[in-house]
Amino acid sequence: MLVGAVAYTPNVVPIWEGIREYFRGAPVEMDFVLFSNYGRQVDALLDGTIDVAWNTNLAWVRTSIRTDGTALALAMRDVDLDYRTVLVSRAGAGLTGLDDLRGRRLALGSRDSAHAAILPVHYLGAAGLSGSDVELIRIDSDLGKHGDTGRSELDAIRVVLDGEADAAAIGISTWEAIGKEDLMPGALTVFWTSPPYCHCNFTALRTIDPDRADAWTKHLLAMDWDQPEHRRILELEGLRRCWVRPDLDGYAELFAAVEQQRIPAQW
Repeated sequence: MLVGAVAYTPNVVPIWEGIREYFRGAPVEMDFVLFSNYGRQVDALLDGTIDVAWNTNLAWVRTSIRTDGTALALAMRDVDLDYRTVLVSRAGAGLTGLDDLRGRRLALGSRDSAHAAILPVHYLGAAGLSGSDVELIRIDSDLGKHGDTGRSELDAIRVVLDGEADAAAIGISTWEAIGKEDLMPGALTVFWTSPPYCHCNFTALRTIDPDRADAWTKHLLAMDWDQPEHRRILELEGLRRCWVRPDLDGYAELFAAVEQQRIPAQW
C-alpha cells in the first residue's frame, strides 16, 4: 500500500519511517511518499499514484466533493474525533463570547486552514456576525498545508499581542502546545471554544481493493500504546492513545462552510 503524506515539518520523515517499519511483515505492507502540499496529494490520490492519503479535514472534503461523495475514510487519530477551534484574546480584554467581536478585529490563520479560518468564519455567520460586523485579518503564512504547521496561528497570536487585532482563531492543538511549552504565560486567554468536529483521516478511493484496505486498516488500528516502540510513533503523530474508525458526521459543519464560502474543490 502506497500512502501519501504532506511534509509540513521535519519529524514527518521519522514518523512515516516508523509506521512503515511497523507494517513490515504485515498482511499488507506499505511505503510512503511525501508531498509539499495537500493539493498535490489529493491529485495524486485521484490519479491513482497513491493508494491512501493522510488528509486534513479540508483535503477530505475536497476529495469527497471531487469523487461525488464516493471516497472512503479508513481511519483517524483519536484526537481527530474531538477537534476544536478556540478564540483567544489578551488577558483582561473583556471578551466573553462571539457577540463581543462586534466592531472588533479577528485574526485568522491561513485561508485553507479549516480550524483557523474556514470554520471560524462559519461559526461567526451562525452567530449572526458578518464581515461588516467583524474585521477579519487574514494571515496566509503557510498556504497549501491547511494549517498543519501552526505558523499562521502563531502569527495571528503575535498580531493580537502587538495590539493589531483583538482576538485570534487557532486550533486547540496549538493552544495546548503553547501551554505545554509555557510560551507567553498569562498573556492570552480563551474566551470561546467551538463545538467539536473531526480533523484528519486516511482517505482512499472506492476503487481500492476492499480486502487489502481492510487488512491494512486493521493492522494500523492494532498499534498498541502500551508497547514502547508503537507508543513512540503514536506520540510523534500526536495521538493520545490509538487509531480509531472514522466518524463522518464530524465533517458536516466543514462541508457546509465550504459550500457557503464557495471554497473551490480543486486548487
